[in-house]
Amino acid sequence: MTRQRSSISRSRSSASRGAPSRQTGKLRIIGGDYRRRQLPVLDRPGLRPTPDRVRETLFNWLGQQLYGQRVLDLFAGTGALGIEALSRGAAHVDFVERDSTVAAYITQNLATLGATRGYVTPRDALLFLDQPASPYDLVFLDPPFHQTLASPCCNALEQAGWLSKDAMIYLETERTLTPAVPANWQLHRETQAGESTARLYQRQTP
Repeated sequence: MTRQRSSISRSRSSASRGAPSRQTGKLRIIGGDYRRRQLPVLDRPGLRPTPDRVRETLFNWLGQQLYGQRVLDLFAGTGALGIEALSRGAAHVDFVERDSTVAAYITQNLATLGATRGYVTPRDALLFLDQPASPYDLVFLDPPFHQTLASPCCNALEQAGWLSKDAMIYLETERTLTPAVPANWQLHRETQAGESTARLYQRQTP
């Protein structure tokens, strides 16, 4: 697997290649070691940040469970969720983002923070999952809306061995979608904001 490691160095992703990019604002980290730090984000088609309120709700749900955990941020976009996890004590975070320009921005922001436990892979999410698995304790799954990616990714995570025994899975989708998830994923929490629905699942041993 090819990774770009942040040795010095969300929103969501899968923006179109070739579209113009420019810095358009700031990503504010809500809690943990990097609390109140602000990072630049790109103006990029399809790049939609997870709102502060939703992020705050999610990490309140997760509480202190992040310490020492292995985390996967699929469709990472700005990397907001994965960076927040690093700030709150995650031991290892893999960021997967198919747009190489957006992925490079995550790497730069990790360098700015000195977050050496973050690793960026510029690759399509389903191709990433179609390789030998290494289990994660927490997965952030935030695919582009209206592209029928949620269920295939959920199935790949479960069937290919990407999840630890009691893994948590955060899934954000368009509000109109009721995603099909593996039968052993128990819905733990759910909230809505704008056009999206955010769900947190707890994996049960099959």
